[in-house]
Amino acid sequence: MSTEIERKFLVAKLPDLSGADKAVVRQGYLTAPDDSTELRLRQKNDKFFLTLKGGGTMVRVEREAEISSEQFETFWPETAGRRVEKERYTGQLPDGRVYELDVFLGDLAPLRLVEVEFQTEAEASAYTPPDWFGADVTADKRYKNKTMATSGVPA
Repeated sequence: MSTEIERKFLVAKLPDLSGADKAVVRQGYLTAPDDSTELRLRQKNDKFFLTLKGGGTMVRVEREAEISSEQFETFWPETAGRRVEKERYTGQLPDGRVYELDVFLGDLAPLRLVEVEFQTEAEASAYTPPDWFGADVTADKRYKNKTMATSGVPA
């Protein structure tokens, strides 16, 4: 079983992204907003994925499989009304950790969130983010992509 341990933050100010990798992402949810499990389709540049995420906030089960563009397009219409579009920047922090910074597009603009993954819960709990990170929204379910896909930017 694959477990994801991550914290999520608002972005107080954009860092220098010149060294980061950029991907255009569109994702849609096949499960209802009130379902604790997420089943998501994602296109990241020219790759396609089906992802299952369990309930939880900082720690949760995650399973992902790459699928063909044809498989993606078969199920994509079922995500209508439950979609997110964003640009994702992946870079390295001075402490060696990897960050994923999402700049949301469309109805979720100008929202920006950054995530950092960890090996253990203790490491995640002890983490001190850099100055450009804003408020910690890890436990705030309003900032889950699945919730925002149907409810919009949190008020």
